[in-house]
Amino acid sequence: MSLTKKRPFQIKKQLKKDICFLRKTFKHNLANANFGAHEWLRDNYYILERTAAGCFIDLKYINPLPFDGKFRVYNVAMNAAVHGEEFNKYLHNELSETSLLSDGTHILDALLKENIRVIKVFAPEHGFRGTEEAGATVINSKDSKTGIPIVSIYGNNNKPTKSQLADIDLLIFDIQDVGTRFYTYISSMHYAMEACAENDITFIVLDRPNPNDYVDGPVRKKGFSSFVGVHPIPVLHGLTVGELACMINGEGWITTGKNSCNLHVIKMEHWSHGEPYELPVKPSPNLPNNQSIRLYPSLCFFEGTNISVGRGTTFPFQVLGAPDIKYGTFSFTPQPIVGMDSNPMHKNIECYGIDLRDYAFEGGLSLRFILDFYKRSGFNEKEFFARPNWFDLLAGTDALRLQIINGLSETEIRDSWQNDLNEYKQMRDKYLLYN
Repeated sequence: MSLTKKRPFQIKKQLKKDICFLRKTFKHNLANANFGAHEWLRDNYYILERTAAGCFIDLKYINPLPFDGKFRVYNVAMNAAVHGEEFNKYLHNELSETSLLSDGTHILDALLKENIRVIKVFAPEHGFRGTEEAGATVINSKDSKTGIPIVSIYGNNNKPTKSQLADIDLLIFDIQDVGTRFYTYISSMHYAMEACAENDITFIVLDRPNPNDYVDGPVRKKGFSSFVGVHPIPVLHGLTVGELACMINGEGWITTGKNSCNLHVIKMEHWSHGEPYELPVKPSPNLPNNQSIRLYPSLCFFEGTNISVGRGTTFPFQVLGAPDIKYGTFSFTPQPIVGMDSNPMHKNIECYGIDLRDYAFEGGLSLRFILDFYKRSGFNEKEFFARPNWFDLLAGTDALRLQIINGLSETEIRDSWQNDLNEYKQMRDKYLLYN
């Protein structure tokens, strides 16, 4: 592919204006485009030159490979070739171990193979290569494979700082989500968008499908905001990360206000809502397969109880149990596993419960498991809800826990969600990119 358009520029401000998404020139908004990103890049592939400092940025189209032959994910990268002293950084990526091309190549490795200079990577929960267990502090480091600096945005630093974004023109988000409010990749995206808005930096989302594409569960209430519940959305939000980014921006949930982030979404082709999708790679250490991903929205509530979800085994989020035979006949013993959980609940203690590895689960959100195990506990509130505050943050409300304690049925609990869900669905309709 040849470079077809060239234009000089003199100051960094002009660079930001000209950087590939200049609406006045191309009159395209990728978030609302009705054609594929491939065609847009083909038609608008060009190089920007800064003659005074001898610097240029080369926007390169990387590789549109099909996932399962059904749709395409487009990976876009920038090559910052620096020959002067005024600019020393242009591109940051927010990536994880899920940032893969269809052939299994990590996007960072693909960029480096193409001789594209990547300056720095922001790493969310679980770290850049996905080797950190849930909740573990991710520290600043260098990627062991490439030597690229890794900046943590999970733990002590959830939001990129001004100094970390200095001289950056573009931040790319390419991470596979699982469609649940309490999965923290979308929280990292929120704060990255906010930082970009504060620092006049373009934010690009390389969109990926939602494997739990449902709208269900309680909407997070005021007073229950946390890193596992940043947004007032249901447990299952029914959006891709690109659509959710549009919602965050459009609803003004970042501190800089409505539409304050210079956001662009690189859309997928040949995928629409309602189409099932199985991930080709585990999104995090304790979601090792598609069964765990399907069950995760329903089983994550147990993290606020005394019931193990199988952390410390090779089948997390596919079993339930506790050290009491009243919970079932299937047994397992949680043990420390490097990169998954070094201190699992009920460590080295045999647990009894149920095995869901071959359970024919229909998907979505079900309360049958939490209601069943509360019954098995003998309706023992203090024993069962071992961490009530954490349960409430995961649910986004204390109402669910109180409803379970008060003996409401699943139907009655679901009925209590409907008004909030109907309002949310109306808001969601404004941001859908895939009909």
